[in-house]
Amino acid sequence: MFALVDCNNFYASCERVFQPKLRNKPIVVLSNNDGCVIARSNEAKKLGVPMGAVAFEYKELFEKNNIHVFSSNYALYGDMSNRVMTLLSEFSPDVEVYSIDEAFLKLEGFEKYFDFNEYGKQMRETVTTGTGIPISVGIAPTKSLAKVANKIAKKFPERTENVYVMDTEEKRIKALKWLPVEDVWGVGRQHKIRLEKLGVKTAYDFTCQTEEWVKKNMSVVGLRLHKELNGESCLDIDIPSDKKNIATTRSFDSTHEDIEYLKERVVTYATICAKKLRKQGSCANSLMVFAHTNRFRDDLPQYSKSCVIKLPFPTNSDIEIARFAVQALEKIYKKGYQYKKAGVILMDFTPESNIQINMFENSNPKHKIAMGVLDKINDGIGKVTVKLGSQDKDRTWKMRQEKLSPRYTTRINELIKIRS
Repeated sequence: MFALVDCNNFYASCERVFQPKLRNKPIVVLSNNDGCVIARSNEAKKLGVPMGAVAFEYKELFEKNNIHVFSSNYALYGDMSNRVMTLLSEFSPDVEVYSIDEAFLKLEGFEKYFDFNEYGKQMRETVTTGTGIPISVGIAPTKSLAKVANKIAKKFPERTENVYVMDTEEKRIKALKWLPVEDVWGVGRQHKIRLEKLGVKTAYDFTCQTEEWVKKNMSVVGLRLHKELNGESCLDIDIPSDKKNIATTRSFDSTHEDIEYLKERVVTYATICAKKLRKQGSCANSLMVFAHTNRFRDDLPQYSKSCVIKLPFPTNSDIEIARFAVQALEKIYKKGYQYKKAGVILMDFTPESNIQINMFENSNPKHKIAMGVLDKINDGIGKVTVKLGSQDKDRTWKMRQEKLSPRYTTRINELIKIRS
């Protein structure tokens, strides 16, 4: 059996944890730079706010209905997510963090010792009490069916108490007949159109198709989904693996022609990538730097170029990676263009513990100690406390976040103050 735990209206719930006055009030959370709606409370949904709504176009609706609007507070959401996942790990040794607000738990053999409905309620009570975040729990024989069970738990909270266990064939068939095919996990827009033309309107209709037809029209992935919905487990818990490449890319606040500005930005992006590389215990053997102008400015000349450099030795040092990144930038930079975006991508990784020594040139061994100290200081005090000399000490990349709530759990100067 598998459980899918999903945090209800996660971003909105995070805001409510520290502002109880917002309970039962409509809330929306905006994307980067306060562009569009990426999360809505149930109250906001009922008021007709669609997902992806452009913020300035719905400003009047927000004000008219007293909808509380927040900028994305990823520091808060990420920390609250970690707290939720830590509590869930108490219920199973096999946990797959599927997204910031979802996790699969493998419950193989648990049926001998636990009543799954009570176990799900215990999960919900533990997480809600420990974090203030409400969750829904769906339990079923496969991951795909657990997704369906979770939808039922969330859709009918009065009947299910946000926990639904699909443990009989009768429940499976009833659930699949209720679920529209477009809401099935893994059915994309193109497959939806193809299935509807054939009269396949529900998940149950899909399971009634032959395996030969599914494989022919939806490939092996569709066949795996078909088997999962029919109760045959094909998807196990995924074990996180190290990234194959690491990228940091940013759009500038305005266009810039000065190469010194671009160098400072590229160095900053390189150091961000290098830290991520050290965190997973890897070294890069190649990197790519790109820069381009604003493609939406038809009145300006356009230019876009990238450069890949094969590093002379594997490294995860801020100093060395920044130096090579600047070399790549100098190769692609051209005067006369207004640059709007640049980025650094690290590639071709080698485990830090398994580096082949080069006879002629190697990474400076002193850098490993220096980077360890650098990370310790920045992790303990603030991620931009100590920088390279080639970085602007006063400049940080900031999104427009005019309605940002405090980072209650990750910034000591933003903790809730209690008055006696």
